[in-house]
Amino acid sequence: MTGPKRGISMTSSVLIEFDMRIKKGEQEEDDLQLVDGAADYCNLTMPCTPFTNRIHGDCGAVDITLAMLYRAVEATIEVDISKLQSGFNLSLSSFVFIRGSPHRIELFRGTIGESCSLRRCVISVTKDTPMHLKLKYGQEGSKNGELERCCYFKASIHGRACRQIKLEPASTSVKVTWSAVF
Repeated sequence: MTGPKRGISMTSSVLIEFDMRIKKGEQEEDDLQLVDGAADYCNLTMPCTPFTNRIHGDCGAVDITLAMLYRAVEATIEVDISKLQSGFNLSLSSFVFIRGSPHRIELFRGTIGESCSLRRCVISVTKDTPMHLKLKYGQEGSKNGELERCCYFKASIHGRACRQIKLEPASTSVKVTWSAVF
């Protein structure tokens, strides 16, 4: 008999594969394995209603929030920070509308000490709805508190949109690339 020697049959409507690690050292083999495996979801019958599941691993647990979206598009979010004048704390969140109400997705929280590009984030958004990105800038010991800026993007099947935010601590470029989800 020629051809494959094994086959895979999937009866679930959704399969999510995980390989999450806790960064511990410079080399990948130094990292701790947090979650390695897959989760399947067969009964996603409530469209557009977010729910959270906890996935347990060897070194901890991860909470994952899911929602089944009709007419969804994929948003790849890229953030570049340049012209840095001083270090600052940054919080980046996305607000997407599910069933008419905004849901917050935290994309990044940390300290920025030099010009850099943040890791790309990919989320799903219902086509023709707005996606809001909120950036909060804060400096240790600053009397001015936090600066907050928002960018708005309308979800579309294909294309790219960019926004430039120039503030005292740094210049921030936000780029969103839209792709159809099939």
